[in-house]
Formats: sequence, structure tokens, C-alpha cells
Amino acid sequence: MKNKLLIIVLLAFGASCFAQQFSYKPKNPAFGGDTFNYNWMLSSANAQNSYTADRDARDEQSDLDRFGENINNQILSQISRTLLEQQLGDFDFSQEGTFSFGTLNIEIFESGEGLVINILDTSTGEQTQVIIPN
Repeated sequence: MKNKLLIIVLLAFGASCFAQQFSYKPKNPAFGGDTFNYNWMLSSANAQNSYTADRDARDEQSDLDRFGENINNQILSQISRTLLEQQLGDFDFSQEGTFSFGTLNIEIFESGEGLVINILDTSTGEQTQVIIPN
């Protein structure tokens, strides 16, 4: 008798319960959420962000400092160009082959990518490759 009463109560209770379909709506507008949430999410993210970008030393320089640095770079470039011309003369980098200049071994060859220049410093073992596209 108790079992029948229990079954009747469960059936009555089950009949009175209603179910509904679950639905999910994202908050982030990038994933289909409401576009009006954009400003709120951005301000919330900015408030939580503790990262500050490193300042570029060049941005803090005055115009006079940048001008002086530019002149120094031009002078050093002119000196290196003059030294290279004195050492190599009228060297044409389009000649294929292997060349030695002091401790530097330079290998020049043409490939499918373009003109390839391999530079090897035999004293330190450092190697650099320059590819000049066609």
C-alpha cells in the first residue's frame, strides 16, 4: 500500500513539474553577444590590465639629441664605406665564388631565392647569411 501511495505521489508531483529549454547567450560581442556589451567589457579589461608598455628611449629624446645621433650614424656609415672601398677596391658582389678577407670567408652564389652571401668569421665561428631577392 505504501508503494502504491508513493508511486501516486511521484506521478502527481512529476505531472506538476514543468521543464524548459536551456539557452546560452554569450556576453562577449566577439562570440555573438550583444554589441552594447563592448564598451563595458573593454573598460573592465583595461581596469584589470596591469601591464605598461616599455617606453622607447627615442621617444624621450629631444630633436637636438636625435639630430646629433643622426649625424653620428652618417659619419660612421661614411667611415665604414670608405674602409670597405679601401680594402676591397671596386669589388663586385655579383661575382660567384669564395673570397677570404682576413678572418672573414665570404661565399657568394646565385640560388632560386636570389643572390646568397654567406659570411663566416673563422676566428669566432659566427656565420651570417644575406639573401638579396631577384
